[in-house]
Amino acid sequence: MGDITIRLLEKSFGSVQALRPSSLTIAKGSFTTLLGPSGCGKTTLLRMLAGLETPDAGEIHVDGECYYSKAQRINKPAHQRHFGMVFQDFALWPHMTIFENVAFGLRAARKKNGLRESVLHALKTVRLEGMEKRFPHQLSGGQQQRVAFARAIIMKPQLVLFDEPLSALDAMLRDEMRAELLHLVKEIGVTALYVTHDQTEAMSMSDEVVVLKEGEILQRGTPERIYNAPAHPFVAQFIGKSNWLMKDKQMVRPEHIRWREENTADHRFEGTLRHASYMGDRYEVELDMHQDLGIWTAYSPSRLSIGETMQVYVSPQHVHDVVL
Repeated sequence: MGDITIRLLEKSFGSVQALRPSSLTIAKGSFTTLLGPSGCGKTTLLRMLAGLETPDAGEIHVDGECYYSKAQRINKPAHQRHFGMVFQDFALWPHMTIFENVAFGLRAARKKNGLRESVLHALKTVRLEGMEKRFPHQLSGGQQQRVAFARAIIMKPQLVLFDEPLSALDAMLRDEMRAELLHLVKEIGVTALYVTHDQTEAMSMSDEVVVLKEGEILQRGTPERIYNAPAHPFVAQFIGKSNWLMKDKQMVRPEHIRWREENTADHRFEGTLRHASYMGDRYEVELDMHQDLGIWTAYSPSRLSIGETMQVYVSPQHVHDVVL
């Protein structure tokens, strides 16, 4: 499979425009994440790509082949798109064994030749060999998620679509599964499109992050680009923490605020320490800035006194212009 190209795709539900005309290219073999708050259009875009929702306009091309075009009246059915899907709730059949859950797609497609070998190989790939006779309720949440992934990849899809697959897991297991899921995707070599509202998932897993708000793509790029050079105030606020020197125009990240001057070109600011949280490797502090700059977040290696007035410094190179 080659690249996936989305051109001016849009969708409305009644008077609500869920996705404004949007264009996007998903590179072959990449891990691309759609990131944004609830209702931003990311799941709508995913479902239109899967063929589960019909766009109002636009086109979808996969390796040069048109899967959807309003103008050309082309709409390839979901079962012919050869995409895998992993859902938030795992969507496993509780009355079926793990083997039968993974084999379900093959049986539905009437692909019986080598079925057992294919299922056992998929389970081995996700490190669940020997568990094929168990039922979903006999597995942990992380193991159930791996079953869902095995079911998605057994059909050898061109693209695997992930719809917030880790949100049902507890925090510790979510961290473990994030690394494991990324390893499996890279090991198998599939193209992945991942939907989440969790910025940690997006930044730690993705080759490219696409940030959406209110049905509009605001910015796309590598995690480093999105974090270090946000192109919109919402992106700066939604990804990481931001301190504003000029409202919606200039910002600095907490890790770039220093407690002593290192260069005569440094910007100097004054603030009152109002809160400090111990984070293990550092203290995260809130500063009430005296220059009407609002509340800033900074990091300190040691505990500071609440109510103390502090001088802080910022190098000009760490002041980012956020250009609309």
